[in-house]
Amino acid sequence: MRERSTDVLVVEDNTELASLYSSWLGAEWAVTSVADGDEAVEAVTEETEIVVLDRRLPGRSGDEVLERVREDGNDCQVVIVTAVEPDFDIIEMGFDDYLVKPVDRETLNRCLERLKRRSEYDEELRKYYAQVSKKAVLEARKPEHELYDSEEYLELEACVDEQAERADELLDELLATGGDARLFHGLLRGYAGTAN
Repeated sequence: MRERSTDVLVVEDNTELASLYSSWLGAEWAVTSVADGDEAVEAVTEETEIVVLDRRLPGRSGDEVLERVREDGNDCQVVIVTAVEPDFDIIEMGFDDYLVKPVDRETLNRCLERLKRRSEYDEELRKYYAQVSKKAVLEARKPEHELYDSEEYLELEACVDEQAERADELLDELLATGGDARLFHGLLRGYAGTAN
C-alpha cells in the first residue's frame, strides 16, 4: 500500500456523497472534506495536492473556487466532479480533469492516480530540462576535449540520461493508467535528441 502523503480536499455539499468519496479515497489518500465554496477557499493549503470539486455549491460556486485557487497561485491539481454537463465554458477553466456524476469508486480513484502520476512526471521533466539546459550551455561554450576531460560534465551527462529514462518510465505509467499522455509520447525523446 502507498504512503498516505497526498492531501486531497473534497468539496461537495451533498454530505452523503462527500462521505462516500472520502471513504473511497481514504485508503490511498489523506482526505479532508468541506461542504461549501467559502470553506473550500480557506481549506486549500500548500499541502493540498488535489481538489475534488463540485461546480454547484452554496456560497461560492465551484467555478469561483477554482478561479480563486488559481489566482492565489496554488498549483494543486483540480478535478471537477459534477452533474453539470460540460459546455464550451470549460475551455477557459483551469481544472486538470472533469468527471460527470454519477462517478464510481474505480473511476474516481483512477482519475486521482492519473493526476498524481502527471504531477510526478511534471516534476521529473523540470529536473530533466534544468540539467539539459546546463549541458547545452557547457556544450556551446566549451571545446569538446574540455567537456570530456571534466568529471563534472560526465556526471551531468549521465544524470541527463538517467532522468530521461525515469521520465519515460513515468510517461509509460501514465499511459498504463489510461492517461492522456499519449499526446506527449516521444516528446521527451525528441527534446533529448535536439539537446545533444
